[in-house]
Amino acid sequence: MIKSLSGTWTLRPTSPNIPASTMDTSAFLDIPAVVPGCVHTDLLAAGLIPDPFLDDNELKVAWVGRTDWTYSRPISWDGPAHDQIDLVFDGLDTVARIEIDGHLVGETRNMHRSYRFNVTEALKRPKPAQNTAVPAAAGGDDAGGERMLSVHFTSAYTEAERVRELVGPRPNAYPEPFQFIRKMACSFGWDWGPTLVTAGIWRGVHLDGWSIARLATVRPLATYSGGVGRLDLTADIERTRDRPLRARVLVDDREIAVVDVPAGQNNLHARVDVPGVTPWSPVGHGEPALYMLTVILTDVDDGTELDRYQQLTGFRSVNIDSSQDEAGTRFVVHVNGAPVLIKGVNWIPDDIFPSRMTRERYELRLREAVAAGVNLIRVWGGGIYEDRDFYELCDRLGLMVWQDFLFACACYPEEEPIRSEVLAEARDNVLRLSPHPSLITWNGNNENLWLRGAHGWTDDPGGDRSWGEAYYLSLLPDLLSELDPSRPYQAGSPWSGSWEHEPNDPAHQTFHSWEVWNRQDYLHYRDSAPRFVAEFGWQGPPAWRTLRDAVSDEPIRPDSPGVLHHQKAEDGNGKLARGLAPHFPAPSTVEVWHYLTQLNQVRAVRTGIEHWRSFWPHTAGTILWQLNDLWPVTSWAAIDGAGRYKPLYFALREMYAERALTIQPRDGGLVVAVLNDSPHPWTGILQINEADVEVSAPPRSVALIPVPADISGDAARVDGEGDPAPNGGGPIVAEMDGTRALWFADEARSDAARQVTADMVFGGDPGLTVSAEVVPGGLDVQVHATGLARDVLLQPDRIHPEAVVDRGFTTLLPGESTVFAVRARVELDPGSIKAPWVLTDLWSALRHD
Repeated sequence: MIKSLSGTWTLRPTSPNIPASTMDTSAFLDIPAVVPGCVHTDLLAAGLIPDPFLDDNELKVAWVGRTDWTYSRPISWDGPAHDQIDLVFDGLDTVARIEIDGHLVGETRNMHRSYRFNVTEALKRPKPAQNTAVPAAAGGDDAGGERMLSVHFTSAYTEAERVRELVGPRPNAYPEPFQFIRKMACSFGWDWGPTLVTAGIWRGVHLDGWSIARLATVRPLATYSGGVGRLDLTADIERTRDRPLRARVLVDDREIAVVDVPAGQNNLHARVDVPGVTPWSPVGHGEPALYMLTVILTDVDDGTELDRYQQLTGFRSVNIDSSQDEAGTRFVVHVNGAPVLIKGVNWIPDDIFPSRMTRERYELRLREAVAAGVNLIRVWGGGIYEDRDFYELCDRLGLMVWQDFLFACACYPEEEPIRSEVLAEARDNVLRLSPHPSLITWNGNNENLWLRGAHGWTDDPGGDRSWGEAYYLSLLPDLLSELDPSRPYQAGSPWSGSWEHEPNDPAHQTFHSWEVWNRQDYLHYRDSAPRFVAEFGWQGPPAWRTLRDAVSDEPIRPDSPGVLHHQKAEDGNGKLARGLAPHFPAPSTVEVWHYLTQLNQVRAVRTGIEHWRSFWPHTAGTILWQLNDLWPVTSWAAIDGAGRYKPLYFALREMYAERALTIQPRDGGLVVAVLNDSPHPWTGILQINEADVEVSAPPRSVALIPVPADISGDAARVDGEGDPAPNGGGPIVAEMDGTRALWFADEARSDAARQVTADMVFGGDPGLTVSAEVVPGGLDVQVHATGLARDVLLQPDRIHPEAVVDRGFTTLLPGESTVFAVRARVELDPGSIKAPWVLTDLWSALRHD
């Protein structure tokens, strides 16, 4: 029997770190708290701290992370009598001491684990003298009456600094001690996130009463080959009595195995074929077929059901082709024997306070990913192992999951007390996540194998100490060979496969492309064709309303204090400016800056993805950094911290479409790359300006069609020589079956755009006419262009904070029209489309300068 302890608790500080200037400290004595939750969310709900997302309030609440806290509530067991009653925490953040009526129950030092404590004796122990409740028999209907459960949290800083003193310093990429504690690393701040160091009961908690035996762990590994599903199931059993047991294994209520477990045996194993199942397939490759797996544990003597395990799972095979070829080392994902072009995004925790995540919010964000053409989510190693809801939704949606173990951007000590926590954490989460068919690969770490050498960490203090290599190359693969041999593992990202090559060698396996953005213009994406691009990205600001809701600066400027506080990347605004300089005149207003930096983000990412996708299968996929944000910030995300779509989101939908066209420079000329990631041939007439070319692109392939020299002319010039031609040499237009690609010479050049006029580079007045029609649920905004209208953008949040639109930057050729569908749950004023910056285009934006 399960009795939930989630809900209302009481919170109070237990160390004197509250600033005297905050308010009357007596207000902090008994704070209403909600579990699951964390200290910050409880203090926010009580009105005791300001919103850390606003302006620089993050700094004003820093004391919270350096304070010790206690959660408490009365508990009792009022269920039926049982042999044992366990107290189960699904997640404690992070360093906790658990007590019942002042008696120690257990201690924890890892946010990424679950915990189970036998509290049978604690619940029947005589109560303190001041409490008059009479003790009852063990596990009875009233096992001693109400008890006080207290969870005392020590500041994560205190623990991290203690461990650092024990094992010695280690280098990392950020000035916080996150590698000395097993906690969500990015809560200590990152180059897109605030420093808000949390504490609390961040996942559910309950009492579990049971008798005779229970299923302690169940590990079902479901695979598929030769048209048959295969289930390799292992379970560990915890007992209170030595009795013969029986386990029935069912798939969708069909019994496939019965395993007898003699008295004294504490595990069971069944390996069985499961004919007649449909394999689980990723989105775009078939049905994500799922089956309910049930394991029922019974007492052989009387047939009583003792425990039941249920989990949706799927049957599929997965491997990564990392064989050698003449160009280096492949990295091609195969699911059910077929190669899959990876169209991925990196995922960070969707909230800096992950206890606020709900199944509905996970579903919204993951469905948004699928709608953008994404087929893989990489759960990045500086965050968390996500909630069960996340993986179940990925299973249902056909989203493949690349799961990092939680190590990122640092040298991690391999000594105690960290080593045993790493082992326990890895075991816990491999067992928890391995039933999910969406999980296709484990990854040892994020950038640690690469950065130690690339950043010269060997010469930093502590650089000669243990740094995590044994975790990635020995401990984790050994653990997976025992617990989960059903899916591949790579030691890190990036990783070339061995120390024979530099870890971030683009010719070998996975590659992170960060020279571009940090030091190079985005056109340098075209300099190489890596085997697999696991990270790359370009920054852009959040939606205008998101920025204004988070920053109260007046006047607001790109470099005003609040805007800079919500830009966490080193010299982030400088990189944005240097990224604009080769392509646009310098913006003179914040509105122009906002428009151009969002446009530059789209152009940069499009340059990379379309270039690399045109090299399939040599380049076997891309994983954009990043899908989402966890607070309002200028970052690489496609969806901002308020959940609003940046223009990049809509562009991603085009770049990751099943069928797409792109015009690419190759060997001094241009080609149209016909990108066909569908299971059917793409045949038809490709129109390249006035020329017609018959095309047939086989399934899952790329066809390269040269642009005739008489068409390309000046527009095909990619060497950067000479002055820009009027209108950038005019666009080359490639169209097929309603899909279009455009090529403008200025988009392939890194000349000094600031030295020429907007008319020379971007064309003249597009002659836009705009009207709005009220329709159910919002407005249809009709736009017509008499001239070339490049990069027309409608910003719906400038109409209403809740408004959304169905597209981002849209280019109209002379005489063309389009409709922007603006929707909201409130009535919208059609006249609002005339407000400044609601709708603009590139020429008009530059004329503001």
